[in-house]
Amino acid sequence: MSGFEFHGLTASFKGQRVIGPLSLRVNSGEHVALVGKSGAGKSTLIKVLYERLLQQASLVPQGLGLVNALPVFHNVFIGQLDQHPTWYNTLTLIRPFKNDKRTVKALLSELDIAEKLWVPAAALSGGQRQRVAIARALYRQAPVLLADEPISALDGPMAHLTMKLLTERFSTSIIALHDVEMALTYCDRIIGIQGGQIALDEPAKNLAASDIMSLY
Repeated sequence: MSGFEFHGLTASFKGQRVIGPLSLRVNSGEHVALVGKSGAGKSTLIKVLYERLLQQASLVPQGLGLVNALPVFHNVFIGQLDQHPTWYNTLTLIRPFKNDKRTVKALLSELDIAEKLWVPAAALSGGQRQRVAIARALYRQAPVLLADEPISALDGPMAHLTMKLLTERFSTSIIALHDVEMALTYCDRIIGIQGGQIALDEPAKNLAASDIMSLY
């Protein structure tokens, strides 16, 4: 994938425009942080981009999208659901294949939750649930990551480990982040959203945290 470009992106909620119209180009290999205060339109922009990219993107939504009744293994496996025939998915629900179990467990090990493999998602803490959604996105192996506050429930060391993992495994990413320092550390381009418009678009190396705080 050589990157993507969209023009005239818009989104409305209850008849009121939340995003745009705005244009956005992301080159292959870029790691982009979306920053801005709550309600600025970051989550909506992630959703709009996902609707357009679909099969080319792995998504970590802010609500995580886990199935509470299913164990962690199946919540991660859902990331590749559309890559297998129905019979394979049905059989996996009853008795997962060894290869899939091995791959999912290895991902969970990297996120320090391998012991939760067969625990229902409903029984997990907020941080554990977030890591399951991240594992699902990694398992999907799409070329682009779209993530909405993927580290909000993680402590410092785990947040750093997770951001490192995400930016290493995905060649291109757009990640909405509240933590400005994390954005500057792990992303090479910062896009500031204000009132549903792009108010800032600069390489991270050209910015300090104080340059971004005016958006909050």
